[in-house]
Formats: sequence, structure tokens, C-alpha cells
Amino acid sequence: MSADAAKRTYVIGQTEIAVRPLQPALYLVATPIGNLADITLRALETLAAADLVACEDTRVSRVLLERYGIRRRTTAYHEHNAAEAGPKLIAALEGGQSVALISDAGTPLVSDPGYRLVGEAIERGIRVVPIPGPSAPLAALTASGLPSDTFLFAGFLPSKAGQRQTRLEELLAVPATLIFFESPRRLAETLGAMAKVLGAARPAAIGRELTKTFEEMRPGTLGALAAHYAEADTPKGEIVICVGPPLQRTEGPADIDRLLLSLSAEMPTSKAAAEAAKMTGGQKQALYRRLLELKDAGGG
Repeated sequence: MSADAAKRTYVIGQTEIAVRPLQPALYLVATPIGNLADITLRALETLAAADLVACEDTRVSRVLLERYGIRRRTTAYHEHNAAEAGPKLIAALEGGQSVALISDAGTPLVSDPGYRLVGEAIERGIRVVPIPGPSAPLAALTASGLPSDTFLFAGFLPSKAGQRQTRLEELLAVPATLIFFESPRRLAETLGAMAKVLGAARPAAIGRELTKTFEEMRPGTLGALAAHYAEADTPKGEIVICVGPPLQRTEGPADIDRLLLSLSAEMPTSKAAAEAAKMTGGQKQALYRRLLELKDAGGG
């Protein structure tokens, strides 16, 4: 690289955005999840040309629009006013206007009520156009080190303990990396529940403040992560939890014996049997009895 090339700078704020008339349609525009530079030129062009920009929170969206000098008419569309605001947006679309839908951060419809608006638009024959871009679940998945060939975004778990456990039990055997959103104040409790239901040995990773100044990815087993956050101060920022697929079931008796002895070296006998049951699909009581036999025979 030449010295001149090294000194060259580009001011994004002065980039000319081509503002072309948009066809009447509902445009689903992905916005940055933290770093305002993470937006595509196509997204800026769409926001600058839309007749109306529907925002999850107009105050949050105003920061982004002002950052790029975009001055468009905005309106609020969120879970608390969807029943009232939705028909107005549909009316605007049927009247030949272009509407850009954005969330506070990331891709619209991911944990927000936008799917209702899209469903209504499709039923009425209104064109829906995705403008792809940032996504917190995908950002966390790619940096987690966990398998990404098959994954399931499970959103937020229920806040009530019983409902949360039921949901986790439903997801226990899903052969995919699981991705969740969680609030910082519930993170420790949720990780504890995951370790109990999904298995303390299951690999996982916590993504926090992704794309922001204090971005953090913390990998580990669910047990280790639960123990860390149980002792740590309540973290700040947006949280994404990635949990690896179920561990492969162990086939042979000798493999199961080795697993039981390995687990019993780190935890009480009953808990070791429970963990082995989750990892192998075996029965806890049978594994518990087998572990006692191994210990009596001097295996551990």
C-alpha cells in the first residue's frame, strides 16, 4: 500500500445516496444493532425515499436518521399500538404509498410484531420487500464457535420458572444450535435453568453488547456460565445466548462407564447420573446404580 493510499479517508456522511422513487410496497429494512456504521447503502436509499417510515420507537430511530441526514415522515408501530397503527399503515400501502418498517435494532420481525403487518399485507396482495442487514442472532452465532449449519432462534424464554422449564424441555432434543434473547437481570437465572434442563456440560456462548464498544463473547459450558453469572454483577447491555446442539449419544457400555466416572469426579453421584442421562438418553436411575457399582469396584 502506498503512503497516499494509507492516508486516504472516506467520510460516509458525505456519500451521495441515490434517492429514487420507490414502488408502493412494504419495505423491511434492517438497521444497526449497535454500531451505526453497520447499515447498507440500499437501506439508506430506501429510508431516504420511503413515503413513510414506521419505527418501533421514533426517538431511537431518529438518532439513526439524523446520523445520515435523512428527514422522512415517521410513525410509531410496536406491540402496544399494533392493533391501531397496523390498519393505518395498510391503508397507506393500499393508497399507493411506500412504507419502510424498521425496529430499534436489527432485522424487523425478529422479536417484534412486524409479522402481523407483513401477514396482513400479503393477504391483501401488497408487495413485501426485504432489505437485509444486521441481525443480533446471526452475529452471535457466527462468533460463538458453535455449529452453524443448523440453528433455531427461540427468542425470549418465559419469565415464569415453570413455563420456562417446560419450554426448555421442548427444546432439549432439538438437533441444532439454539439462540435466545435474554435481559441482563434474568441472565443468571436463565442460565441456571438451562444447565439444569439442557445439561451443565452442554457447550454455549454469551454475546453481550454486540458491535458496540464493550462487545463481549464468553464461551463455556452451561454449567460454567451459570456459575460465573451467578457470582458476577448484573451485566449491562443486550444479551444473546447460544447453546450448542445436544451432545452425541454415547453408544458402548465402556464409553458410558468412562463418562460416568468423569462426571462423578466433578459432581455428586446423583447429579453425575442425571447429567449422563441427558447426554446419553439413558435412564437416570439405571445410570445411578451403574455408577455406584463402578465406585464400589474401585473405579472412582
